[in-house]
Amino acid sequence: MTSPSTSTNWYYAPTGGHPPQTELLTDRAMFTESYAVIPRGVMRDIVTSFLPFWENTRLWVIARPLSGFAETFSQYIVEVSPGGGSDRPELDAQAEGVVFVVEGEGLLTVDDQEHRLDAGGYAYLPAGQRWTLHNEGSEPLRFHWIRKAYEPVDGLDRPEAFVTHENDVEPREMPGTEGRWVTTRFADPSDLRHDMHVNIVTFQPGAVIPFAETHVMEHGLYVLEGKAVYRLNQDWVEVQEGDFMWLRAFCPQACYSGGPGRFRYLLYKDVNRHAKLSRQFV
Repeated sequence: MTSPSTSTNWYYAPTGGHPPQTELLTDRAMFTESYAVIPRGVMRDIVTSFLPFWENTRLWVIARPLSGFAETFSQYIVEVSPGGGSDRPELDAQAEGVVFVVEGEGLLTVDDQEHRLDAGGYAYLPAGQRWTLHNEGSEPLRFHWIRKAYEPVDGLDRPEAFVTHENDVEPREMPGTEGRWVTTRFADPSDLRHDMHVNIVTFQPGAVIPFAETHVMEHGLYVLEGKAVYRLNQDWVEVQEGDFMWLRAFCPQACYSGGPGRFRYLLYKDVNRHAKLSRQFV
């Protein structure tokens, strides 16, 4: 059994509820042809979902494949009440997943190995993996669950399951940034068995992405901590902890972390595979 690490980080997690009738409408929610912003203020009880074979559990679906937008992944924020969980969490044998805990504690079983995950706990679960997850504590367990249809490659083995913690992974400095921009990479970027990465990106106050990144990877960016202004296509958007940004391929992006504290987000991207080629006109 793996014991939880003592986390030095804090992560924002939604708790639901509804605003009072006296509250004004927020207009930060946006859905465009190239990106979407789901602010934390709209993650209320009324938009939660439920899943088969999950007990005492609800979730916010913050990304799902949409043709012509972002097609490779889904992302949930899952809330498991005390005594809840699942012995049949994943019903798609071709779906791989990442679980990242932001609040509470859960008991994850992978094959017959038990792992206690607290905030900052990370698990990669390959397609076809047998696993269960339960909340045996007295407080809600909240975690991100990112799912993707695994793309096998002839001649490459499939990656194995692994469980770790953010505190146990050394962040890597982005070259030329003097440590102001670092990335915590849970999977080895040179391991081509992996076709998706889920990382944590951290900016110190005043740090920037000083160019418009424009690339083939789709992104989900959930803000774990802090605030910043983020460039999405042609717009500068102010975001804070609890907000989610969803970017289609080739959407230009940049960032300015204005402080006062650091700015951190959980980042999904698809990697290491050929682009799928249409046979529609062949």
